[in-house]
Amino acid sequence: MADKTAELHAGESNHAFKVMDGTIGPSVIDISALYKESGMFTYDPGFTSTASCESKITYIDGDEGTLLYRGYPIDQLANHGDFLETCYLLLYGELPTKAEKDDFVHRVTYHTMIHEQMSRFFAGFRRDAHPMAIMVGTVGALSAFYHDSTDITDPHQRMIASLRMIAKMPTIAAMAYKYHIGQPFVYPRNDLDYSTNFLRMCFSVPCEEYNVNPVLSRAMDRIFILHADHEQNASTSTVRLAGSSGANPFACIAAGIACLWGPAHGGANEAALNMLSEIGSVDRIPEYVARAKDKNDPFRLMGFGHRVYKNYDPRAKIMQTTCHEVLGELGIKDDPLLDIAMELEKIALNDEYFVEKKLYPNIDFYSGITLRALGFPTNMFTVLFALARTVGWIAQWKEMVEDPSQRIGRPRQLYTGAPQRDYTPIDQRR
Repeated sequence: MADKTAELHAGESNHAFKVMDGTIGPSVIDISALYKESGMFTYDPGFTSTASCESKITYIDGDEGTLLYRGYPIDQLANHGDFLETCYLLLYGELPTKAEKDDFVHRVTYHTMIHEQMSRFFAGFRRDAHPMAIMVGTVGALSAFYHDSTDITDPHQRMIASLRMIAKMPTIAAMAYKYHIGQPFVYPRNDLDYSTNFLRMCFSVPCEEYNVNPVLSRAMDRIFILHADHEQNASTSTVRLAGSSGANPFACIAAGIACLWGPAHGGANEAALNMLSEIGSVDRIPEYVARAKDKNDPFRLMGFGHRVYKNYDPRAKIMQTTCHEVLGELGIKDDPLLDIAMELEKIALNDEYFVEKKLYPNIDFYSGITLRALGFPTNMFTVLFALARTVGWIAQWKEMVEDPSQRIGRPRQLYTGAPQRDYTPIDQRR
């Protein structure tokens, strides 16, 4: 079969470009030679119609509500696997055997501590510093402590850096939380699983024993799985762009964390909780629902609908179940924000306006409620997102570095500024 092509007619010139097919999903037109052949660029603000890379890691079909990690549906991984198994899958492309899983867990577990001198970094931040500000600084600083894993041309060093970040991110996140609330740091314990260890580092104190509830630990693990990767979103694209310059992996992940901090990206679950606070009581829900339906009112219900998913977010279905499991386990009945959230959920799933526009509760809505119930303040929500997404960023970075066709990123622009003009001496300017 002859290669498929797409033709571009520009003025009196005709140009043909190769059409490339993926395993599943839309085909793409290879326009890499467009400028050379036509002298023109494409214009695509936000790159929403542009494939910036070839990837084998994650597939999303927003119309169908599908999310696959290496071909596996997200619901199967979240319901039957655990986070470190998902990490292995994203990094290596296949689910591990028992021996491979045991070896991987061991290698991650014994990298959980951070260099003791790093604890001094935290003292340099104001006590009221946002935990995400601390994450950006401390993760970037890892490259100053682990010089033996910054050579991106060495496969072994790339592997060590990957394991270190997956292992140390929970420790750094817990330390950011402890510093923020003024409690002493809690060291990791190698006899605990990944999520249990993290919850213990966050909520235990040295003066008494603390046992992590397995229902809550499983919920935390599931949250990590659901947030592990999401294709070429803003933060992942940031990691890839930073990595395309040859930057070390710690710097690239710090760049991803900085991008994730934005309220339109990783801060969405925090924004959803802030919205519930603004509503204030169940009695005021009709007022805010009416405002959300009013096209002339700038108010928007946060945590409903999704830019990519035009159907129900597949992660939200799992997160909904997890949310109710946590609330049931903790027996929370007198939290006004959770009461508002549950009532909004009923409305969104049944109100004709929301159903017609497919404004279903998304993962940010349910994860915000769940994390609040677990005891995390809203300014820690994005930190937990960064912790989970680290493995996705690393897998994407690793794939980019190992891609022989990889080049330094260089987006183009449509220039609309002043044309060329000559400098005027200051005494001649009017």
